[in-house]
Amino acid sequence: MAVTADEVRAHARTLPRSSEAFVRGLVKFRVGRIVYLSLSRDGTTMGFGFPKAWRQAQVDAEPEKFSLPGEGDMRYHWLHVKLAAIDADEMRELVEGAWAMCAPDFVIEEYRASQER
Repeated sequence: MAVTADEVRAHARTLPRSSEAFVRGLVKFRVGRIVYLSLSRDGTTMGFGFPKAWRQAQVDAEPEKFSLPGEGDMRYHWLHVKLAAIDADEMRELVEGAWAMCAPDFVIEEYRASQER
């Protein structure tokens, strides 16, 4: 059931225009210059792009899974999830949703069409 950081990295690498980077010892994924995914140093938590308007509701609904980012990251569209609390399907949904927040619309449409085949 639990997802590993390696599984997250493997999936994020498959997304069009996604690139992996190491920033201050953290694994991060970007589309262009925009970071949409980050893994904690110990690989237990994933930070990901998420609409600001919905994040408090998400944390309130499932506090055992989700948490708000630190004070310095509250200005960003960002949320954290414990990888041990999600399965592979939920991980893919969260990663793809974060990626879609910064990928061009035509790239997202092409990717989704390729997944329907």
